[in-house]
Amino acid sequence: MLLITVAAVVTVYLLRNILRGQIGDLIVRFLVNAFHFRNSDAQTIYQLVIRNNIDMILFVVILIFLVILFRFSVSWFTKYFDEVSAGMDKLAEESDDEITLSPELDFMENKLNQIKNNLEKQKKAALDAEQRKNDLVVYLAHDIKTPLTSVIGYLSLLDEAPDMPPEQKAKYVGITLEKAYRLEQLINEFFEITRFNLQTIVLNKEKINLLFMLQQMADEFYPMLTPQEKQVSVNVPDGLTLWGDVDKLARVFNNILKNAIAYSYENSVIDISAKQQDKNIVITFTNQGNPIPQGKLETIFQKFYRLDTARSSSTGGAGLGLAIAQEIANAHGGNIFVQSNTEKTVFTVVLPQKQEKDKLSS
Repeated sequence: MLLITVAAVVTVYLLRNILRGQIGDLIVRFLVNAFHFRNSDAQTIYQLVIRNNIDMILFVVILIFLVILFRFSVSWFTKYFDEVSAGMDKLAEESDDEITLSPELDFMENKLNQIKNNLEKQKKAALDAEQRKNDLVVYLAHDIKTPLTSVIGYLSLLDEAPDMPPEQKAKYVGITLEKAYRLEQLINEFFEITRFNLQTIVLNKEKINLLFMLQQMADEFYPMLTPQEKQVSVNVPDGLTLWGDVDKLARVFNNILKNAIAYSYENSVIDISAKQQDKNIVITFTNQGNPIPQGKLETIFQKFYRLDTARSSSTGGAGLGLAIAQEIANAHGGNIFVQSNTEKTVFTVVLPQKQEKDKLSS
């Protein structure tokens, strides 16, 4: 706006001086030559028509100048708005082409391309997660049929042969019960898939004796360890405490330990250790087993991801255990990391020992 005002003032000044100078002489000479006026008459006409109305003439000239300038400015801005609008339309396009704008809009071009890349990554991640979820639902549905068929088969045998020898009857009842438990586990995993995206993690924190909690958890897994002669060794300093939601943290440690048991070698020892490091409590779960490929160390924390998609659900669950563990750790202000090589696989859980507000109040 200031630039336009300065331009208008300069234009007025120049036109005023031009019309009073040589331009005025040219107008008089033109009237004499074109219409054969006497020189005095031509000067009188110039004086009455032009010189006496110079302000009006300047006003009209400036008005025309401003209209032209306004039209040019509008078209200039409209051009850029159209480019930005077209660039925003491309955000929704199914295309890998980058958004290209005028050099003057380079900053906007970079921003739109960044948004486009982020949207594409989010869409791909959502599609991948949905595909993994659908695949696992198919796996679970297939796996459900196996124990269900066994349950129906053995119950049918028991129903058709009421005089079956007690030993054989006990064997069939035992198998049926085992398959029924497996069926219950698979159905629970279906509920887990549905519930995972709907739940909001609400923490009910309390003081936790970490040694007692981890030792009790290890004892609960004894039936899973004995068939392959595996052991769990808990190495936690006595008196080490943690401030957190005991039920949800138990779920974190359970999921990690269950994973370690499933993928460790027979006759191996799974080590659970904990220590205080600065303001955090660091808990590690170490097992000997086939290493996790480096490219999959991050993806194992994704929803519905299983390390080996070819495995039966009897060894791998719905692919939610580690994802849920990560969510709970994050809700506590902590995190989970994993390292793996040919010698061992180590899951590390880092949790703050206390929240700042808890320290202030203590």
